[in-house]
Parts: sequence; C-alpha cells; structure tokens
Amino acid sequence: QIQLKESAGGSVQVGGSLRLSCSITGYTFVNDYMAWFRQVPGQEREGFAVVHAYRDYRNYADSVKGRFTISVDGGGNSLHLQLNSLKPEDTAMYYCAAGSKRGPLARLGDMAESVYEFWGQGTQVTVSS
Repeated sequence: QIQLKESAGGSVQVGGSLRLSCSITGYTFVNDYMAWFRQVPGQEREGFAVVHAYRDYRNYADSVKGRFTISVDGGGNSLHLQLNSLKPEDTAMYYCAAGSKRGPLARLGDMAESVYEFWGQGTQVTVSS
C-alpha cells in the first residue's frame, strides 16, 4: 500500500523559515513527478512546487519562486520543501503528492491536482505577523 505522510508543520513569524518532509512508503517513484500543494479554506488546492524523482527538473509557481525549494532524495522515497521568507499569505494546509499520470500531465501541466494519484493527509503551516 502506497502511503505519503507529511511531517508536522508549525507556526512561524513573518520572514521565518520552515522545512517540511514527506515520507513515502510502499513504492519507489522513479519516472514520476512529485509535488507540493497547499489549500486555504474555501479555495481550491493549489500546486506550487514540482520536482521529477529522477531528472534534474523543478518548477515553481511565481508566488513561491525564490523563497521555497523542493527536493527529493532516498531514491524517490522522501520529498522535502524548504520554506524561507514566509509571508502571512503562505498560511495554508500543505500536501505532498506523487504518482503523476501521463495523460493528465500532458493535458494540464505538472501543477494540476488531477495529475497526481497519491496524496498525504496534509500539515498546517501558519505564518503570523
């Protein structure tokens, strides 16, 4: 059974940093894209950081570019997200995702929610001023 589990999030002040990890068990992702999404109550889940499990590829939404860094290690068994220079608008529930589906990936791009088959349960990040 494939499972993804995020590490605990937390509360930080504006300008602070946080590191999230996602442990993956039950499968080793090799030729797949892996991603971080976030969701604010009342809004859709938003993809903002993507990495390929094997190739040197990363993609970021403009809202986090230059502040967040996505990485993968352990042969595709661990996904990480370094969050720097945090802003109040970064407050959200954060989810890791893996298992990209080729059809939706080609049609919708790598930040679409329907691209990914496997999801973590989410972890809360709160940024306060």
